[in-house]
Amino acid sequence: MTLYLIESSLKEVVSNKEELEQKVTALQGQLKQNSAELIEVQVSKDFARSFFIIEGTDQSTAVNVLKNEGIAAELVKDVRLVGKELDDVKSGNDVINYLVEWNLPEDLTMDQYLARKKKNSVHYEEVPEVAFSRTYVCEDMSKCLCFYDAPDEAAVKRAREAVKTPIDSITEIQSN
Repeated sequence: MTLYLIESSLKEVVSNKEELEQKVTALQGQLKQNSAELIEVQVSKDFARSFFIIEGTDQSTAVNVLKNEGIAAELVKDVRLVGKELDDVKSGNDVINYLVEWNLPEDLTMDQYLARKKKNSVHYEEVPEVAFSRTYVCEDMSKCLCFYDAPDEAAVKRAREAVKTPIDSITEIQSN
């Protein structure tokens, strides 16, 4: 099974948290019928950006299930989970309120990225008010998404500086 990141906008699809929860429930059922699973969905506070992580055997099934629910895929990538076990993510026990996107340099390999992450992650201790949760790295090494629990955007920026990692965008996401 492969993990897929599907980015979309839910702005025209849902307008509040209750509608989002209903949509997620419908997606979970449809994906299950197609031998796939919604691992998580993170949504910006204004519903303009959404990030679906789906586990399945093929990309087209995941995209088509979202499309059938009125959700257009804007970006689809195979991803690798780093920093947490998949079963831990599935448990949904994490508090996540910020998502950082980093467009990876063209010459960076997965092995180099993983070595860099291992070396620099110890520096998160320098910003104790921020809890790093996990990262999804696109298998094509185009970008990664990092999830955090932090009091504010400034704290996320301090954490990224501590681990010497750039930020291309920060999105405050809906709390669970």
